Amino acid sequence: MGGVGAATPGAGGRVVVIVAFDQVQLLDVSGPLEVFTTANRYGACYDVRVVSPTGTDVLTSCGLRIGASARPERLPRGVDTLLVPGRRDWRCATADDALMSLVSGLAERARRVTSVCAGAFVLAQAGILDGRRATTHWELAPQLATAFPQVRVEPDPVFVRDGHVVTSAGVTAGIDLALALVEEDHGADLAREVARQLVVFMARPGGQSQFSVRMSAQHSQHPLVRRAMDEITADPSLPRGIDALAAGLGISGRHLARLFRQETGMTPGQYIDAVRVEAAQALLSSGTTSVEEVAQQAGFGSSETMRRAFQHVFGVSPTVYRARFRTTAGPATSPVASLPA
Repeated sequence: MGGVGAATPGAGGRVVVIVAFDQVQLLDVSGPLEVFTTANRYGACYDVRVVSPTGTDVLTSCGLRIGASARPERLPRGVDTLLVPGRRDWRCATADDALMSLVSGLAERARRVTSVCAGAFVLAQAGILDGRRATTHWELAPQLATAFPQVRVEPDPVFVRDGHVVTSAGVTAGIDLALALVEEDHGADLAREVARQLVVFMARPGGQSQFSVRMSAQHSQHPLVRRAMDEITADPSLPRGIDALAAGLGISGRHLARLFRQETGMTPGQYIDAVRVEAAQALLSSGTTSVEEVAQQAGFGSSETMRRAFQHVFGVSPTVYRARFRTTAGPATSPVASLPA
């Protein structure tokens, strides 16, 4: 059929191979494909090939059949980027000998190897993630860590880069990943044009959380922890020490810290910092409030403290984060640095 599996512009440019197989998640394939082919309209030169193990059409998880644009044996020797999408039943994917053979062979000759969502399981099965940091959809992260203990799983980030291997989270994170790769190859200006055309964010920084930290309060089973989390999220700008927070709950600071770790895997202080970062994200993207004012309203106290927090979590400054977020509304008013390698 024409469409997803159709030939794309850019023949003779950077060869991007997207692997397709039965029950693959459609957006894992089509999201990055749209980013790379749209980039060609603005001066990039990606030669995108959708390849299946047999060279034939595949049936996606949503029931739509898509075509392969090239047979494996007809791919050029030099591959710039290999992208492996996923399927929810990852065990079927990792047990597919033809798929594993294709991915392993392509990975050996690719300049960089990437995955979207459950595609990380395929890379792990091939040994590509051994000893590396990696991520996947937050719901699948515990399974990845259990099935492949040699992989250092980070369940929270949108995507994780370790050397020439980049893994990303759930389906739409594949778009963030592809935009980051375009920016790496062709600079922020071209990537910004692609993001504006697709009406998406320029690129969520790889370190950004897959989901709101405030939602974690809904998953806590302990009423005291939930009360503490609700109080923190109600106004992150209020100065809070663990002892004062615990006193309001009628317990000791040590007991609250222990409950917090048991329920959330983090300390109260870490949760406060995470909520403040999230509050700052919203403020930075919502208007013309200065960075210093954002820092005060989000509870950081100073822009320097907030800058250190953003550098630690996202790898970019608050100013760069704001510029990235605004790229879908119009040209950025300040330079946007490339994502750190």
